[in-house]
Amino acid sequence: MADPLFTVRGLKVSLPDMTRKPLLGSAPMLDILHGLDLAIERNCITGIVGESGSGKSTFGRALVRLLEPSAGSIAFDGREIAHLPETELKPLRRDLQMIFQDPMSSLNPRRTIGAIIAAPMRHHGLSDRIGERVAAALTRVGLPEDFASRYRHQLSGGQRQRVGIARALALEPKFVLADEIVSGLDVSTQAQILTLLDQLASEMGLTIAFISHDLSVIRRLCRNTIVMRAGRIVEAGPTEALFAAPREDYTRELIAAIPLPEIDDDWLTR
Repeated sequence: MADPLFTVRGLKVSLPDMTRKPLLGSAPMLDILHGLDLAIERNCITGIVGESGSGKSTFGRALVRLLEPSAGSIAFDGREIAHLPETELKPLRRDLQMIFQDPMSSLNPRRTIGAIIAAPMRHHGLSDRIGERVAAALTRVGLPEDFASRYRHQLSGGQRQRVGIARALALEPKFVLADEIVSGLDVSTQAQILTLLDQLASEMGLTIAFISHDLSVIRRLCRNTIVMRAGRIVEAGPTEALFAAPREDYTRELIAAIPLPEIDDDWLTR
């Protein structure tokens, strides 16, 4: 990989184990990520897949520095960010955005959609022509401009997720973390959101890390795939090559678990 956007070396993350917290005192630390080494290709969508508890969401949050690594390095666009203080991270936040899994909880119910999308713009000093910027962000994700005056509860699940995408892309970032963003949607809406994300990634030259437990979604969307298990990388590489000839038994088990439609020729006669 000639010019990766992210280069990760020896990344470890430990978090408090609240299941073992004593009545008094602090909880012991639990190792979640165990020394990850990888690179994420620029200007493409990379899938991060694994079963629940594999560490994929922890890894994603460490990439965008929502979690502090306990060891290792994260180079973003050539700059080491793993242990930067927040004062030095703030100028980089514009380029590190996230689309959350549940828009119902990530969108403020007391604020209009326009105010939600405008908030990161104002935070980063883009207050000029804010109405035009919000309208452009809504149009980009296929929503009418008048949605700016609506509230979260007035939108469908798919529309709320489009708002989440609009908010993440409003600052035109270099990198977007998409964490299980279609898992709560029906199949047809999932397809629409995936198509939209694919189009936007191509049009805007985005680098996206797409976290999912669904390998059929990963194969549909991602150029490269990282397979994780128990806080470690099992294997990684181009998606089609990985599906065609997986090297590890765990990857083969995940691929074998993809649900396939079964046709019952006698269903009409029952």
